[in-house]
Amino acid sequence: MSFFDIAGAACRALTAAKHGPSLYDICDPVLLNNRHGDAHLSKFYRTALGNPALRALLRGAGLPELRDPPRLASLREALTRARDDAEPDWQAIGAPVAALVDTIDLSHPKPPRTQATGSAPALDRIESVIRICGAHLLRSYGRNGFIPTYAAFNLIGDPDVRGRELSMALTGLDARSYKNSTLLFNLARVLIARSPVRGVINPPWRGIAEPLWEPVQIRHRSAYYDAFFTESLLSFVDTGLASPDQILESRRAIADMVDFCLTPSREEVRARDGTPVSVITALAPLPHPRFSRFFAQIKQDLGFGIYVPDCDTTACAFSAATQAGSTDPILDQPLLDFYAGYQVGPGDNQPLVTVPLNDNIDYEGGVVTWIDNAAGERPFGNDLDPTLNLDVLEVSFRNLSRWKILETPQRLDTINRILGFQKRLVASGAFTSPRSHIYYLPELYCAYFGRCHAAFMALPPAARQAIDPEGAFDFIRARVLAYVQIELIAGEMNAFDAALALIALGHLGADVKTFTPALQCIVSSLGEGGRHGPFKGYEWNKMKTPTRILVGGPEATSAFVLMGLALARKAMLRGAG
Repeated sequence: MSFFDIAGAACRALTAAKHGPSLYDICDPVLLNNRHGDAHLSKFYRTALGNPALRALLRGAGLPELRDPPRLASLREALTRARDDAEPDWQAIGAPVAALVDTIDLSHPKPPRTQATGSAPALDRIESVIRICGAHLLRSYGRNGFIPTYAAFNLIGDPDVRGRELSMALTGLDARSYKNSTLLFNLARVLIARSPVRGVINPPWRGIAEPLWEPVQIRHRSAYYDAFFTESLLSFVDTGLASPDQILESRRAIADMVDFCLTPSREEVRARDGTPVSVITALAPLPHPRFSRFFAQIKQDLGFGIYVPDCDTTACAFSAATQAGSTDPILDQPLLDFYAGYQVGPGDNQPLVTVPLNDNIDYEGGVVTWIDNAAGERPFGNDLDPTLNLDVLEVSFRNLSRWKILETPQRLDTINRILGFQKRLVASGAFTSPRSHIYYLPELYCAYFGRCHAAFMALPPAARQAIDPEGAFDFIRARVLAYVQIELIAGEMNAFDAALALIALGHLGADVKTFTPALQCIVSSLGEGGRHGPFKGYEWNKMKTPTRILVGGPEATSAFVLMGLALARKAMLRGAG
């Protein structure tokens, strides 16, 4: 949307007629000046939803059904119980909000079909964009001392979170602060989605990955993102397109990011058998995440102070360090022994997966997301994401000999079960549904499968046969390629979508002719980021609770574009040779 489109949407929201009680009519009597019960609920309300900017925007957004006094009273009673009860019944408290959530109409993007015309951009044009993206990453690192990512809230929430999923979250999350924020955010999203405010909060966009257009973005540093930026700079150096100075800068940045992953972000936890294990937390203790002082305080005030390690960040950090040639002893730990304790077994879903937002898929064999910290805390409860499990496979392939996976039946069994989980997911077709994924887009799953497949194909034939005797990788490859070629690149894309397509197509050995739509999209989008970089920031990953929180940024888009174009260039050069 242009500035004038956004201004027009804001004007309509501010001047719209009010059709019933607003968020503030509902909540102010219970939460605004409250000094009773759980202090966090009221503090969260005043800080996150009751601030002057949102009040001005939402004051006219009302729900006509809440003109009914008993219904309004039941909603206020639920908020009072959430505030005052020592052990709230979250199922009952969430019921009136869940009923309202089921009245909103949200859907995932459905880009129109397009027909690519013309030829692919010339090789020198592709190489120019690679150089521009590499220079952008290094310039950002030089300016900040790290490569930042950004978090942005979309208060309209995620289309996959309906009333049923809200109840799952309220009963499955562990920390009361996360339950509080989930409850209030979901009440607010109803008022937003059913009023003209929707046009301000959730304007339409091109393609699938959502742009981070919001005016307030939280800049931060995380081991998960440093791991991927490490891979991107390794790719830049590998292209041979970096200047000698850029190669030196890249190596310095890579060494620093690997150290950040393995040192400040390291955390010791206990495996299921009680043995100590070093893992990697997505958000290292302050000051390492590099929040501004303002956002660091806001984070604490809103109850997001506890952040536990996770299996995905650990896998990606170990993988990046392995690719960078690190000899840190932490890499000698056979992670599969630890992951086995977080792997779902037959009939064993409930104890491990407490927030089953994607219970449309079969969890058996999958590894859950969150790791109990040393104190036993797990504020997010636990969930299971398919893309995370690709990262577990990928890091295992890179450390196959180091971890003696083929020589250790239990470790090989863990791999086989994860691979079985992936095959069932893809065979069902559920991998193409956003609902099947907790933190990522289906399109990113396809790109990360390509990354995982490349690591698998780099193994000796005998190792591949031992890991995958039934040809699951070939089966998944065919299905993923079909989805990318028939659905993703046949529709309208933005630069981030196109980069994901190229990563999948390049890693999976697709015909170079299929690269054309994605290459054209990226080249034509160059410059869209303005002063922030060559491209805009888009949705790399997300949280669906407590509301839709997107993470990405211009640097992330440059990293994905660089890797996608590097793979395309390699295939084009191979074909030309």
